[in-house]
This record gives sequence, C-alpha cells and structure tokens, in this order.
Amino acid sequence: MPEFTAEDLRVVIRGTVGVDDSVDLDGDIVDVPFGELGYDSLAVLEIANKIQKEFGVAIPDDLIVELETPRKLIGFVNQEGAVAS
Repeated sequence: MPEFTAEDLRVVIRGTVGVDDSVDLDGDIVDVPFGELGYDSLAVLEIANKIQKEFGVAIPDDLIVELETPRKLIGFVNQEGAVAS
C-alpha cells in the first residue's frame, strides 16, 4: 500500500464528515486532537470506516479513542497497511 498521507486524510474527512467553518483543515492539523477540530468519536468512526473501504486498513472501534490526532491515525494506517502488504 502506498503511504497514507495527511492529504489523504483530508480528502477522507471532506468526503465523509465535512469541515467545520472554524477549522482550517489545510493548515497544520496533524497534532491537533480530533475533538479540537470539531470531530467527535462518531465522526472519527465514520472516517475510519471510509479508510477501511478505500485503503483496506481496518481500524478497530476500540482503538479509535487512542488515535486521538491525525498523526496517530495516519501512523496506524501506514503501520497496518505495511503489515498487510
């Protein structure tokens, strides 16, 4: 699997849960908790489901709480994607 990037995540977010007008999703968001970006756990679950469908990486529901920032989510997807390859 090619590397999953912050831009890939932005595309997934825009395509699933949208963007809060008060958040600059194109800014440096990788270390900002999803809650501060306006996304609750349900929104992150939707993002995880879209990642699984588009990139083939399953993210267990109970792990979502631990993947609290885009950087952690991106890292998990890349780690799991490398294992699956």
